[in-house]
Amino acid sequence: MLLDPRGPRFAAALTAIVVVAVLITGSGWLALAQAAVFAITAVDPRRGPYGLLYRALVAPRLGRPAELEPAAPVRFAQVLGFGFTLVAGVGYLSGVPALGLVMAGFALVAAFLNAAFGLCLGCEAFLAFRRLTGRPMAARVPVGRA
Repeated sequence: MLLDPRGPRFAAALTAIVVVAVLITGSGWLALAQAAVFAITAVDPRRGPYGLLYRALVAPRLGRPAELEPAAPVRFAQVLGFGFTLVAGVGYLSGVPALGLVMAGFALVAAFLNAAFGLCLGCEAFLAFRRLTGRPMAARVPVGRA
């Protein structure tokens, strides 16, 4: 499965907004809602709520992407985001707000870097792991060859 790389960046921007709201309000429930979004998106990035919004509202207004990216690194990044926001939600809801703050802070840094600069930390971790295990994969594929 190949993805338009602008979709995950759009999703990261929405994620950053949600995580800022988590940090401002200390809402464990909102953190868990974001964890649910990550869980859905980890299964299929095209079916995640933010991916659906991107395809319905943003993608029709843009031209075709110059290249596509494999979904596996994005799915791995979503699993990591799920872990961070799940622990953040549990931290806030169990009366350990410092844990919630730190985990939500990690999620915010990752989402911001992806949204603002196109640097997906989870994707890079996935690709580094693949290289270390001798199974490299192309990060992007030109659209004409997809």
